[in-house]
Amino acid sequence: MTVGRLEGDTFIFPIRVYYEDTDAGEIVYYANYLKFAERARTEFLRYFNIHQSELLEKDRIAFAVRRAEADYRKPAKLDDLLEVHTRLVKLGGASLEMEQVLKRDGETLVCVKVRIACIHLEGRAVPIPKTIRQVFMKMLGVHNGK
Repeated sequence: MTVGRLEGDTFIFPIRVYYEDTDAGEIVYYANYLKFAERARTEFLRYFNIHQSELLEKDRIAFAVRRAEADYRKPAKLDDLLEVHTRLVKLGGASLEMEQVLKRDGETLVCVKVRIACIHLEGRAVPIPKTIRQVFMKMLGVHNGK
């Protein structure tokens, strides 16, 4: 079962802030926003019936973060209910780029841009599998108005 929903070209994943997510200042520790974004990307894939454990087991491939950039605008606090808005913005042969916006009550808190490489477990880049590429191309089609 997948938690989250698709609205147009954006996958929206809800996540609650727990005590373990906060720092001594009682706000979300900055690195935890990247964890929230990772969870949303995993659920984005699961929404389309793409399971990372199966990719690892059957195809010996994984999606690895190559680059991540975060713009922290406002803090989240204990018990906040956030939404991670995930959107695919670019698809390459062996990589993809996503934009993720973490929001509370519609207000942007953090913007994350991430580049993800498709790699074989031996460590080399490999093409994104055709079935997965088709899903991603549909997402880009929605984004590009096709």
